[in-house]
Amino acid sequence: MELIARVEPLTLTRAVRGPFDYRLGPDQPGIGVGSLVRIPFGRSRTVGVVVELVDRSELPLDRLAEPEEVLPGSVPADLVSLARWMADEYCSTPARALALVLAPGARKGRRPRKNRTPRRAAKSYRIGSAPVAPPPLTEAQRTALEPILAAVRERHVRRFLLHGVTGSGKTEVYLRAVSEALGRGRGAIVLVPEIAMTPQALGRFTARFGETIAVLHSGLTDAARRDEWLRLSRGEARVCVGPRSAVFAPLKDIGLIVVDEEHEASYKHEGDPRYDARSVAAKRAQDHGAVLVLGSATPRPESIHNLVKLRLPERIDCRALPPVELLDMRGLNHPLHPQTRAALAELERAGGKAIILLNRRGWSNFLSCRSCGRVWMCPNCEVALVLHRVGDAPGFVACHHCGHRETSPSVCGACGSSTVARHGAGTERIEHELREAIGDRDFPVLRLDADSAGLDRRASTLELFSSAPAGLLIGTQMVAKGHDFADVTLGIVLDADQTLRFPDFRAEERTFSLITQLAGRAGRGHGGGRVLVQTLAPDARSIVFAAGHDADGFLAGELRRREVLGYPPFSSLIRVVFSAPAAADAQAAASALRERIAPPESDVLGPAPLFALRGRARSQVVVKARARAAAIEEIGQAVQSLARERRGSAVSVSVDVDPV
Repeated sequence: MELIARVEPLTLTRAVRGPFDYRLGPDQPGIGVGSLVRIPFGRSRTVGVVVELVDRSELPLDRLAEPEEVLPGSVPADLVSLARWMADEYCSTPARALALVLAPGARKGRRPRKNRTPRRAAKSYRIGSAPVAPPPLTEAQRTALEPILAAVRERHVRRFLLHGVTGSGKTEVYLRAVSEALGRGRGAIVLVPEIAMTPQALGRFTARFGETIAVLHSGLTDAARRDEWLRLSRGEARVCVGPRSAVFAPLKDIGLIVVDEEHEASYKHEGDPRYDARSVAAKRAQDHGAVLVLGSATPRPESIHNLVKLRLPERIDCRALPPVELLDMRGLNHPLHPQTRAALAELERAGGKAIILLNRRGWSNFLSCRSCGRVWMCPNCEVALVLHRVGDAPGFVACHHCGHRETSPSVCGACGSSTVARHGAGTERIEHELREAIGDRDFPVLRLDADSAGLDRRASTLELFSSAPAGLLIGTQMVAKGHDFADVTLGIVLDADQTLRFPDFRAEERTFSLITQLAGRAGRGHGGGRVLVQTLAPDARSIVFAAGHDADGFLAGELRRREVLGYPPFSSLIRVVFSAPAAADAQAAASALRERIAPPESDVLGPAPLFALRGRARSQVVVKARARAAAIEEIGQAVQSLARERRGSAVSVSVDVDPV
């Protein structure tokens, strides 16, 4: 009996719907699920992944081609299954999902170099290979850890939420759970929001477990990533630490998956397929019979509603959380409140440290002409250009969506007036004003945002701030991500209500999270700390709850609000966006989809126009589905049908399940 290999071609440029059958000849032994093969495909040759072996095909055997070559770098069978699930779950193609789980370079058929010492992929993050003895646990840590360890020992599929205040010792709970999994002969995956933003946590894992740790992230070279991937695949490393893509680590027997700072939006992938690493982690845990632990001081309402909650209500040293003072900015023009300026002056005199959060980069939000009212807009996107300054130079205005840049104007091109006004303040302006005010080389002012260089530079900025005896760290939400600086005594949040102005049902959740996370960076040492929150909305619910460190109160109210409005976790959102050079074409395609879908137990909203991006008009349809699986299937089929009918048109479509 001849075997048939069902192969998914890795053709990412076309929405090919496979798999396709290929006959296996007698000279092709060893091909199995996950094998990479070079195949004839139409008039070309391409690489494919074997996703299934069967003993019959709908086509006659003599019409089936044979794979031409078996390539190195096979995909573990469980990852093939995971990719096929992702293609269905996120309305994508198997080829795009499989591309996420391949070994680095495997799609090009690269062979590993032999007799070569593996690169140490995360050398800069390692703080020693000698194991470090664990510290004693608090009573709260022991209580939280007990059900996790029991589930790991008994190989039960359990999903826990570790809800602990900042500084409560969540990382030590993770470490003990990983140790238990290793002791049972199983592997573990630990996801962090961004590798450069969490050096302390990563350092603790490598210090505790040494060379059994592997690190996967996009900042590594292809060769280094491949080395780490192979170490995991061969079992030489049994714990993988990294951001969202580490969820695809090729471990053979996973006993535990940890998602640290589970509230972070960075766990959502913005490319196709638009997967959520938290959901993929849950699927992998289910497939492996593993335990899933999500941890945060500001968990998502979805996690509170769906997971078994474990609590760490106090910091491990019993120190109180820092007091939070709300500063009313109504009627003030300067970006810093007088009390903020006084606190910073006192900090400089005392030689202390502060972290300042302003979740907006650049110098000014936008420019306008005071004479005719013109606002400088991006020619490709319907958004205002942001002013950036470089030293004393005039600087430039830039679009944060498409990257368009032009020289900062001194006169208005519409009316010739020189009254060009700047509005708002970003991290660049705050950094400049504080440098001007302080002017002390022994009191560094550091900036951390998406404009302050790449991965290595961000890590070095954090290391410099950590080692300095005093100074300021200014930045966007990056500065609130999981850092543990014991000598930070002052936290400052500027324009705290900015996120409340976003047209997003998660606006209050994000505002609460940002303030709470930044507040958690202060007062971890013996000197205590305080937090100042500048806002135009001091009575806003999320801001008041954050000032009181009352996560339970905020989450209870947020869940009630979402239940009334039918938002997650009481439904699933599916967002379909059509784009085209002409607004009428995008709107027509969205209307066509709207007419074709009527998912059960769902509300269909739209079509509605969106602001243009990168020279393309956009229109969207949003589905609030209480029957998730049925809605995903119906929308996926409708989108495929529309794509076939409109093949060759200028309209493109993207489907985002669980949009963030």
